[in-house]
Amino acid sequence: MKKHYAFLFLLISTVMFSQEEAWVYFNAKPNAQTYLDSPLLMLSQRALDRRTNQNIALNFSDVPLETTYVNQVKASTGITIMAQSKWLNALHIRGTQVNINALKIFAFVDKVVFADKSLNLTGKKAAETKISQTGEKLNTTVNYNYGSSANQIQMLNGHVLHQQNFTGTGKIIAVMDAGFPGVNTAQPFQRLRDNNLILGGYDFVSRNTNFYAGGNHGTMVLSTMGGYKENALVGTAPDASYYLFRTEIDAEENPVEESLWVEAAEKADSLGVDIITTSLGYFADRDNSRYNYTYSDMNGVTTFISRGAEIAFSKGIIVVASAGNEGGQTEKHIGGPADAVSVIAVGAVSAAKSRSSFSSIGPSYDKRIKPDVMAQGETVVISDTSGNIGTSQGTSFSCPIMAGMIACLWQAFPEKTNQEIRNMVMQSSDKYLTPDNNYGYGIPNFGTTLEVDSFVNSDFKVYPNPASTHITFSFLNEINDAVVSVYSVLGQKVLDKKITEQNSVISVESLKSGLYFYIINAGDLHKTGKIIKQ
Repeated sequence: MKKHYAFLFLLISTVMFSQEEAWVYFNAKPNAQTYLDSPLLMLSQRALDRRTNQNIALNFSDVPLETTYVNQVKASTGITIMAQSKWLNALHIRGTQVNINALKIFAFVDKVVFADKSLNLTGKKAAETKISQTGEKLNTTVNYNYGSSANQIQMLNGHVLHQQNFTGTGKIIAVMDAGFPGVNTAQPFQRLRDNNLILGGYDFVSRNTNFYAGGNHGTMVLSTMGGYKENALVGTAPDASYYLFRTEIDAEENPVEESLWVEAAEKADSLGVDIITTSLGYFADRDNSRYNYTYSDMNGVTTFISRGAEIAFSKGIIVVASAGNEGGQTEKHIGGPADAVSVIAVGAVSAAKSRSSFSSIGPSYDKRIKPDVMAQGETVVISDTSGNIGTSQGTSFSCPIMAGMIACLWQAFPEKTNQEIRNMVMQSSDKYLTPDNNYGYGIPNFGTTLEVDSFVNSDFKVYPNPASTHITFSFLNEINDAVVSVYSVLGQKVLDKKITEQNSVISVESLKSGLYFYIINAGDLHKTGKIIKQ
């Protein structure tokens, strides 16, 4: 009999005293109007400018959490605050089930949501789910010497953007990952350091400013965008600026990582970041299996991280996420935040453009096409923490390769919104008209994005560009004889030809591959531009 009592006591103790992960949501921000009237109290000028440029109004989610609420939760018995989110008006907390449920007595608490979903079935102010709309533990016009990294850029026709001087200058990318050791010392990152392109960062795991610590995954990820070692590795956005945020805990898999990610995204927003790239994903494989998600949760609105990513997009930020590496597992689907509606989820292909067997597939649980696009994820050229150039694989690398190219594209079209840039990427992809849940919309062609946009929005057209054999000059208004002069980058005239409306094609077969400049004179008409010979 005593043994039965002992077992019962042990069972009750486990339930009552084990530490649980949960989110407590508040129902108000009493000082909201003060912040909305003085927005520089909560956002940088660059962040405000990004909102203005995209016609995005400030709202309740921009306002910081009410500190008196936070302090009352912090002072509550047995509660530890692990992270916080102004966007979701919530705290990530740790404590016993009893102590967490005791928070419901506060009038400012809207609801409590346990990471263990089985604990949300009963109790006052139980969790509600409102439906609405991965994890892996020099600015000159030149032809870069990409070396062995050429294929991962040229597959996307990214070199076309680089050749036209769109290398990410002026765009800011926030990298969310497990750590960035060696970025402050290794040679492939020297160019970033010398040009002051590492703007800062934060270690949200250890709560300190030493973001050059933690796991080496973030270092390798950053190298695919910002790395530079001539004839060995050139990143897709070598002249972009970067913030480096550590949100992933190498030693464990815990729901708090999602909350740290959202906290970092909010910081990135406040700093005026343009793009967030994250080679992280959350589904199953949590240390505590009670915290695992299921496929039904991959609807873009259930996971904490996916809701945060969607809010980031609503602030004018482009969010790029790895699709995941579970394509060969029993559960093959993408995780969060790749499942979010507006997140650009990137799958992996080989150097020959075949889908990598490990690349996670779609659709999302609510039947949307996922992944969104593909990039090289096999034999990807990267730098390690010591500056050694090697190769690795995973959607962890196809994701930042894509993010870097998006930065270059947005540099080329700075007036466009994040939604318009996202649309351009999708519409340039080779499966745009016939998407599926293995490849999404396919492999983008960033050269085409330039060509199509300039073609549609100009009364003067030069196409195809890049060109291999010939180029056509087209004018909206009638012209008489015109003269086209083509110059090398050294200023030497290499072609000089008269064109008419009836004969407006010139051959470029005699030119070597590279960048050229053209000048057209036709009476009062004077046009200049760039031509790329493939």
